[in-house]
Amino acid sequence: MLASVQHWAFWEIFTSRVFWCGLGGWIVASTVKMAIAAWKTRQFDFVYLVSTGGMPSSHSASVCGLAAGIGYTYGFGSPLCVLAVAFAVVTMFDAATVRRAAGEHAKVLNAVIRDLKELKFKPKERFRELLGHTRTEVVWGMITGILWATLVCAVF
Repeated sequence: MLASVQHWAFWEIFTSRVFWCGLGGWIVASTVKMAIAAWKTRQFDFVYLVSTGGMPSSHSASVCGLAAGIGYTYGFGSPLCVLAVAFAVVTMFDAATVRRAAGEHAKVLNAVIRDLKELKFKPKERFRELLGHTRTEVVWGMITGILWATLVCAVF
């Protein structure tokens, strides 16, 4: 691992517009998510930069930005783009279904824990409820990522 990091070619990843399409999509979506939360709560919470759930989906923005960047760079019919689109679809499906369901289960478990606390039972922890996304959050994440990748590829 250390040898690959020391090799000059490793650092070329940071000059790749495809890399910045994916990472930038995540950064833009996370920043928008933090701004929306700050507007709602009237206070900034930087945890939204690295948290799951919320509007728009950072995961969707990242994978769609990556797929769009690959499409703009190598062609939308290229096998690499097809693979990236498949990866994006699986990621967005997971965010809107599996992780969303896990968040709903956490809400129920937290309600049970609250009820048990009233009976003087001391559970150890609460479960994270904001795990997945609504379909709207996923779609807006997808739009954010694609728009970001379009901007990056148009400029660079």
